Amino acid sequence: MPRPRRTLTLAVPTAVVAALALGACSSGGSGGSGGTGDAGDGISVLASFYPLQYVTEQVGGDLVSVDSLTPPGAEPHDLELSPAQVDEVGRADLVVYLSQFQAAVDDAVDANPPAHIVDAAQDTDLHEAEHDEHGEEAEDHAEDEHEHGSLDPHFWLDPSRLPAVADDVAAQLSEIDPDNAATFEANAAAFTTAMTDLDTEYREGLATCDTRTIVTTHEAFSYLAERYDLEQVGIAGVDPEAEPSPARLAEVGQVVRDEGVTTIFFETLASPKVAETLADELGVDTAVLDPLEGLTDDSQDYASIARTNLETLRTALGCA
Repeated sequence: MPRPRRTLTLAVPTAVVAALALGACSSGGSGGSGGTGDAGDGISVLASFYPLQYVTEQVGGDLVSVDSLTPPGAEPHDLELSPAQVDEVGRADLVVYLSQFQAAVDDAVDANPPAHIVDAAQDTDLHEAEHDEHGEEAEDHAEDEHEHGSLDPHFWLDPSRLPAVADDVAAQLSEIDPDNAATFEANAAAFTTAMTDLDTEYREGLATCDTRTIVTTHEAFSYLAERYDLEQVGIAGVDPEAEPSPARLAEVGQVVRDEGVTTIFFETLASPKVAETLADELGVDTAVLDPLEGLTDDSQDYASIARTNLETLRTALGCA
């Protein structure tokens, strides 16, 4: 629900401003070369980043070999591809990507079209990056991103949106390997059931909470918030590399005080410095809320991390 504008007088602690510089220096670099090795036996698939890799692996099973163009642990927003990777895009049996998210992948697909593609942007309704309405600074920030045509790509954090991608992947794999079409369709159906169950866990787990406001380092969780009736307040916009201004930090601090927020969330692939310093100044906790853009632990996957996120949210929001 949009908030009324308010005049803010909260001073920004010097330590928070200093943390901006530290965060910029310590945040992980973007781009690099992904693991796009030989496919070996089976259908060779390139996924642009982890959530799409996960969906494709669930649908294709042992019949596909899936590599990600974004290296494990790398921030996917500003991915750069080597000439060898661009060549591999054209040679893959199938490329699964999200147009208007990673410009390098868009360019590679246009320049070197593969035989089959799945563009997840065609399977879900992506919306313009949303911004909570807390004063003029937030409006200026929203205008800056709008001028760049910013779409919010993070649809995968709403599990109910992933089955449509799985169905598209199954259809393309069935064209490549008609003899195994029934297997791909069955796997996609099983994936849909799994995502429906996960969606139910979220809806029930977040139904009754003391607060419904989540404060995050960047606005990666709007689809999740929309699905489960939460309100996201981002310290920065949809770009995790963007640095919040002192005025924006003041606004977020005011929201924390006004809404009784107990936790500021930071992410796995971005520096926690600003979130930690702001939380320390405000006397609240911090916790990791994973945007599921890439894996940092091979023992986990999309579903397990999503369930960890759910428990983290339930604790922070005081859900019954």
